[in-house]
Amino acid sequence: MDSKDIVRRMQRIDSCAFSDALDKLGLKGTVTGLPRRAASRRIAGRVVTLKLVEASQAPRHDGPPRHLGTTAIEAAEPGDIVVVEQRTGVDAGSWGGILSLGAKLRGLAGVIADGPVRDADEANEYDFPIYARATTAFTARGRVAEAGTNVPVRIGDVTVQAGDYAVADSSGAVFIPAEQAEAVLRVAEEIAAREAAMARALMAGQRITDVMGANYENMLAR
Repeated sequence: MDSKDIVRRMQRIDSCAFSDALDKLGLKGTVTGLPRRAASRRIAGRVVTLKLVEASQAPRHDGPPRHLGTTAIEAAEPGDIVVVEQRTGVDAGSWGGILSLGAKLRGLAGVIADGPVRDADEANEYDFPIYARATTAFTARGRVAEAGTNVPVRIGDVTVQAGDYAVADSSGAVFIPAEQAEAVLRVAEEIAAREAAMARALMAGQRITDVMGANYENMLAR
């Protein structure tokens, strides 16, 4: 299946259905505690990763300095999501306002950060979705720096690779390995369809105890 088709179908389904699908398939990928910090919509897309470390631990490179995140933005395609690991414990932004504008202009879907972000109000003005562990006013300069782009990152207790898929909304974030995307998507669509049918049954007057009996409790049986 083409990745654009996968993303289009993922955009129709919330994180809870994907989390349930992962449970049903015995896979890990759900991360909570990353609330929405800017914009007001769910995001779904392929992943570009960005790993940050304390500034003193950053790898040295020749040439002019590059601000963290700029390489990820330039590596991304329209519709992609930048997924940032900033688990240093240092209170410093892993993402900021100019990065949000640059990502918005490039057509990115949003950012998911396990760490603090700053300039959330700017991102909101740009209507650029951000989901993050925390917010801060502290700059990254002199505090944290880029260790790598499109390298494995750790988000919650999930390892995320470049090219994986992500969905984030008000309930949580879900990361789906690229090789499992079609299988997880099919199960999530089935779960979403069954829940929609249950909602229609309630609207038609059926008792909630009947609707949410065995049909719901056995939904994730393997």
